[in-house]
Amino acid sequence: MKFCSHCAHTVVFEIPAGDDRPRHLCRACGAIHYVNPRVIVGTLPYIGEQVLLCKRAIEPRHGLWTLPAGFMENGESSEQGALRESWEEARARLRIDELFAVYDIPHINQVYLMYRGELTDMDFGPGPESLEVELFEEKDIPWDEMAFPVMTQTLKHYFRDRDNGVFQLHREVIERKL
Repeated sequence: MKFCSHCAHTVVFEIPAGDDRPRHLCRACGAIHYVNPRVIVGTLPYIGEQVLLCKRAIEPRHGLWTLPAGFMENGESSEQGALRESWEEARARLRIDELFAVYDIPHINQVYLMYRGELTDMDFGPGPESLEVELFEEKDIPWDEMAFPVMTQTLKHYFRDRDNGVFQLHREVIERKL
């Protein structure tokens, strides 16, 4: 950040009084510009023994498979955002069962909230951000073509929980691999 979004003066990067970490500060108007993690919301859509995956039509990871997910918007709950992303990416309608997984990914400043939800009908298809949308049984998941490790982890938790007959909330911090 070079300029204040409030008054357009240049900003400095230093620790404000009463704080413990550097922030972008405007000495002209006194604004402190906080940069906070981004929240990604998504779903693990299922019906019977199958899960719904989307093949990405956009970067990053164009052409690889993922669960429907994206950035939460202002003015919506995390569940509303997850349902919106399911519609935008897969034209899928779901009945949300529960929050299924929370992933903190500090090195990229992201928090993922993944909901488990049952498809309410079989009327789905690719939205503008997807090349394809397909139902997969566990044995047919394209594991080597998954776009993001967090989605692979979510699927692994799902199949393990399904096999055990008990779904639980999964919470993890995913650290950068060196």
